[in-house]
Amino acid sequence: MVFTGFHASHEQIPPSTLLRDVQDADAAGFDGAMCSDHLSPWTPRQGESGFALSWIAAALATTRFSIGMVNAPGQRYHPAVVAQAFSTLEEMFPGRFWAALGSGEAMNEHVTGDGWPDKDTRTRRLGECVDVMRRLFAGEEVDHDGLVRVHRGRIWSLPETPPPLLATAVSPETAAWAASWAEGIATVAQEPEALRSLLDAYGDAGGGGPRVLQVHVSLAPTDAEALALARDQWRNGLVSPPLAWDLPHPEDFEALTTDPDEAELRKAVLVSHDPDELADRIAALVQLGFDRVYLHHVGKDQRHFLDAAARVILPRLKETP
Repeated sequence: MVFTGFHASHEQIPPSTLLRDVQDADAAGFDGAMCSDHLSPWTPRQGESGFALSWIAAALATTRFSIGMVNAPGQRYHPAVVAQAFSTLEEMFPGRFWAALGSGEAMNEHVTGDGWPDKDTRTRRLGECVDVMRRLFAGEEVDHDGLVRVHRGRIWSLPETPPPLLATAVSPETAAWAASWAEGIATVAQEPEALRSLLDAYGDAGGGGPRVLQVHVSLAPTDAEALALARDQWRNGLVSPPLAWDLPHPEDFEALTTDPDEAELRKAVLVSHDPDELADRIAALVQLGFDRVYLHHVGKDQRHFLDAAARVILPRLKETP
């Protein structure tokens, strides 16, 4: 039975409203939740970007299920600070917190004023961060001098068991590299063949743990309304990596998507007015080899989606083998 989670989008929804949304997702029957971790929204029209580490503590305290987050240590976040934050969350909410680590995007990292490294350097920096964080989770006093620097770092308040560290990946190459350290892999929906290649690369390299898929959906009473919602709120989905990693400002994404192509937008977002049909499309992606799926309804108002999820989508997905 597939694990079905709710994705909380900080880029689109004020933190206080998003907190109520994740509570409603818990009540609706979702198995868990995850959230983004941005300094900026993807586009100005999204208009929000709450601090994920503050929000997730409140979310865990007021729900019953597990909640994870995507995080990019190394530039905006020092790995020792992130490790301390994650340790505190896991100590307070044992077995309910996880993180998926990635190498980041310029739009969130440029704030430090440091240069934006190339992808290879960012990957190596992430590897160093993972090593530092794992040593800190083990109770070590850590010194490190490399792409990140740590001087006598130690975490004093540790959980009984360290929180799981998954990897984010959108390419087979990154997935294969992550298999050496990750406790699971998390990716976003793309063409089925691309997803198969990513999962194969991760598995062939010895990767274990859950296979996590995030799916962007737009559900509304009519197809036209659902398409309009996707066009307004998730046109940034048309900007793919590596370009998406390197654009520094929300206005850059807006400028590149002023007239989004309908066919391409429907590839980036599952647009539908029929919850049954939407559930079938999600199930087809899950059956490529994923253990967990997190659904991101791209609208600012989550009520219609959560109602449809409770009535139709979740029961249908629970039937997926």
